[in-house]
Amino acid sequence: MSATDLVTAELTIAGRITTASNATFLGAIGETTVVYKPIAGESPLWDFPDGTLAHREVAAYLVSEVLGWGVVPHTWLRDGPLGEGMVQLWQEPDPDHSAVDLVASQDVPSAGWRQVLEGRDESGRTVTLVHEDSPALRRMAVFDVVVNNADRKGNHILAMTDGHRHGVDHGLTFHRDHKLRTILWGWSGDDLTAEERDGLDRLSEELRGDLGRSLADLLSAPDIAALDARCSRLRATGRFPAPAGEMPAVPWPLF
Repeated sequence: MSATDLVTAELTIAGRITTASNATFLGAIGETTVVYKPIAGESPLWDFPDGTLAHREVAAYLVSEVLGWGVVPHTWLRDGPLGEGMVQLWQEPDPDHSAVDLVASQDVPSAGWRQVLEGRDESGRTVTLVHEDSPALRRMAVFDVVVNNADRKGNHILAMTDGHRHGVDHGLTFHRDHKLRTILWGWSGDDLTAEERDGLDRLSEELRGDLGRSLADLLSAPDIAALDARCSRLRATGRFPAPAGEMPAVPWPLF
């Protein structure tokens, strides 16, 4: 299906995704399966302006594309049965693999995984939150720092069968204040790779070009300035940050 058809062809709703906090629907444009989040169905938040979550999701896709890592599936704004909203290509993850897990502390994998935190389950047993140690997930962690993702839960990471990792649900992003809440803390203090630094350089350059002009239709000027500052700061330090500030460092629930 062409890019024009994705915007203009009829969007039909197949059902509602009831686990989402905002109105979220499974839909179709022709034979293309999509996720549809109408702006009218966004729940008001105390710290984000009303009616902006769909725009932030599209902005996250544009930043992902400039970084060159394909973190966010194709996402765009268009009209639908319940008004204008965000539309995103549906992704079918590998049902037999998860990039994030909560395991008994004595069963933490010895290699290929990073530990994030320990806690106790409802039975009082010690458990550990872990995520895989992969280049694809590292890139998502860098992306989250840059866009100031306030809601990177475990089920917002889709492990694809080819090894790629998609991130979804990016409405709580691009706040001008520090809001980073993520379960991807396993690389805190590690140096960025050359590929990750190159992505940040591309982003900084494009913020002064086509990307900056596109984001101006989606985000406020202070939000864009804060994005630019985060990108420059991360590039200057050259390493993954550690949790900072008084706010929780992880979202709740974790999944």
